[in-house]
Amino acid sequence: MPDIRWWRKKILLACTGLAGLVALAGLYSLYKVIGRALDDGQRDWWFIGSMLPRSDDRNMPPIRDILAEFNQPTREGGDPLWNLIFDGVLFTLREALVGFVLGVVTGMVIAILLMRFLTLEKGAMPYIIASQTVPLIAIAPIIVIWGRKNFDFLPWEWQDWMSVSLIAVYLTFFPITVNGLRGLQSPNPDSKELMDSYAAGWWQTLWKLRLPASLPFLFPALKIAALASIIGAIVGEISSGQSDGLGFLILDFFTKYSTAPERLYAAIIGAALLGLFAAAVISLAEFILNVHRRQVANAQT
Repeated sequence: MPDIRWWRKKILLACTGLAGLVALAGLYSLYKVIGRALDDGQRDWWFIGSMLPRSDDRNMPPIRDILAEFNQPTREGGDPLWNLIFDGVLFTLREALVGFVLGVVTGMVIAILLMRFLTLEKGAMPYIIASQTVPLIAIAPIIVIWGRKNFDFLPWEWQDWMSVSLIAVYLTFFPITVNGLRGLQSPNPDSKELMDSYAAGWWQTLWKLRLPASLPFLFPALKIAALASIIGAIVGEISSGQSDGLGFLILDFFTKYSTAPERLYAAIIGAALLGLFAAAVISLAEFILNVHRRQVANAQT
């Protein structure tokens, strides 16, 4: 079980995060106060005043209005906004989860191949890096159209949300590949010589030495990949024109921004909470694994 110092550290971390949210809300409200003075015919005296967003309630709704909007129905007699956003979060989470799992598997397979074949690493790594320079907003429609036209041979009907998951894979595999390769190459020569002295084969060395050694490098990459899969899913939903998910809600609320700007902010908050949830799940998995490893180490000693 974690000791009291661990709990103190986690409580301090949670309080720090909460304080950061309060500070962000305070800066938002403070800017609205300052912005009103700039908007009242005084924006020109500050040399960057004309570059900053206007702070009127249409461009920057008050925080209390944004929070209150969560409980307002989107149409007469309809469900409250929070219910609509929650359904969108679940839909996007499914797409992101599929993309995340496939991206992690793809990234680790590539990392293992690059580690196994040095020539392949030198030849392929520049192209792997270059793949991330392609704008996602440009490639997403191509993947959606490609998926609609080229998967008729499958025993199931290919749906647009599956193409969105492929877009998430495109963003997810890269951090896993880079950090996974670094982790697989991290064991020191003494550890490798010890495995050789036991006559361990390449696969045994990979399973018993290299993969465990890569975990400290993989978990930060998993957090990045989880967030990237959510971003990819949201962008993919916007590009595919789906009528579900957070991407659709963000696009729909954007078109209606002039009449209900609070809804767009609420959808963005929903996306941010989904990202925090994904990062928290990875952190929990890392904690459980570390506890298990400590218990095994203590049992062996």
